Amino acid sequence: MAVQVDEVTVETACGLNPNLVCEWVFDRTGSEVWAGLADWFVDRPLRILFILALAWLVVRVLRRVVGRFASAIAERSAQPPSEEELPANPIIRRVAILTQFERQRERAEKRAITLGAMLESLVSIVVWTIAAFLVLGEIGVSLGPLIASAGVVGIALGFGAQSIVRDFLAGIFVIIEDQYGVGDVIDTGEATGTVEEVGFRTTRIRDISGVLWTVPNGVIQRVGNHSQVWSKSIFDMEVAYDTDVDHAMDVMKRELDAAWHESTETATIIEEPEVQGVQAFGPNAVVIRAAVKTDPSEQWAVARSIRARLKKAFDDEGIEIPFPQRTVWIKNDESDEALDALDAPKGDA
Repeated sequence: MAVQVDEVTVETACGLNPNLVCEWVFDRTGSEVWAGLADWFVDRPLRILFILALAWLVVRVLRRVVGRFASAIAERSAQPPSEEELPANPIIRRVAILTQFERQRERAEKRAITLGAMLESLVSIVVWTIAAFLVLGEIGVSLGPLIASAGVVGIALGFGAQSIVRDFLAGIFVIIEDQYGVGDVIDTGEATGTVEEVGFRTTRIRDISGVLWTVPNGVIQRVGNHSQVWSKSIFDMEVAYDTDVDHAMDVMKRELDAAWHESTETATIIEEPEVQGVQAFGPNAVVIRAAVKTDPSEQWAVARSIRARLKKAFDDEGIEIPFPQRTVWIKNDESDEALDALDAPKGDA
């Protein structure tokens, strides 16, 4: 009895969609074994190598694009100050322009580095993950169950790590929008102090007492930044009610202008100080308000220096800085006769 032998074809040797190498080897040898070996050891390695090379090239291109994108976003804030932000004094104006522009340029460089590193890492992870799936498909791994499993794991992680995702996205917008940076003095509601580190998930803040606060970016609902573009010191000086208010205001203006002109080289005070006038009538004093516009984060040092100047000037001019005073009335319930008896001279014993 004759045994029927199935005819070996290209489809049986190389599959329904034969590749060029497997088909070429089968045509030359007619062997299913050699065609299969050519497919595994020649064609598939070449395709895997092509995938990896393409992924490397895409990462390089995207990293370059991301770097330019990050620099463009960061440099939006590195612009010369506007006319409204500049002092009237021409000397201080030139110093302020150079100082502020240099500060903003350094800040923009830091933002570009931070944002670029974050986006480049994200691009690399996405591209190489896609490349890994393609390589697994080339070696015969079924991607359907793998992708389904990854989807289930992703959903589970999404529910379990919502706060991490929220913190990460909030950190991205903090950097892109330049809400604050390293060295800024901010008030987050949770903590107030100097920013030491801005991460993608958390921000580290050192407060005035030296405590280092680590605040997740996602819980920061609002930020008060004391250190962007310019700052302002407010002085509420109290003088006695019998003080000549106009004279006191003239003394304050004189001392503030002197401090302003002394800061010409450093441009710490960037605008002519303003004595705004009587702010309030307190229980013991009249409150006179003045305002001084300063460089970012310099308002506290300037305020301490000017308060010392004003105290000395007020002492020299005889202007009283009052303190709480109280008049005490003593009521005596004793009768007049008892008082007269106490006041009468005593006889000999």
